[in-house]
Amino acid sequence: MTPIAYFKLQAKNLFRDYKTKTSTIDVVDGQSHYAYDAKYFDIDAIFVDFDWDEDDFSLMKAQHTIAILAGFRKWADLAKASGVELEFAKLLFDHQDKMNAEEWAVYVAHAEHDNKTTFDAEARLEIYKQVVLRDDGPRSQFLDYRLMGKDVLA
Repeated sequence: MTPIAYFKLQAKNLFRDYKTKTSTIDVVDGQSHYAYDAKYFDIDAIFVDFDWDEDDFSLMKAQHTIAILAGFRKWADLAKASGVELEFAKLLFDHQDKMNAEEWAVYVAHAEHDNKTTFDAEARLEIYKQVVLRDDGPRSQFLDYRLMGKDVLA
């Protein structure tokens, strides 16, 4: 599966999870809320963290969310990325439990500052592999939005 096809699948899975919503009434406050029978993503956390409107979510917004989780500003940036950038984005997405896109951006910005350089895509990929993918690599301080391991999402 190509990286673009993989990310399209993730966006579709996120949107499928969204479509499992049912309206419920909270017995404590009497307010109407949505509940999700999600299979792939923590929908509640995504709506809170990304500040999406639960009544106005679309496949396009799901694509945007996946692009952000893969380290891009928007889906169009992901769609026109190079092969190396897509390889790295897939690793970043698949290992968000170790270091998410925000943590990586901070890490690499510090490394570039300390070394007075700007790393190209190949260098960033190699640094990521050496720092994050090692057995004793970091554990993210933030939420992994996936409900199950990457094997289920493929």
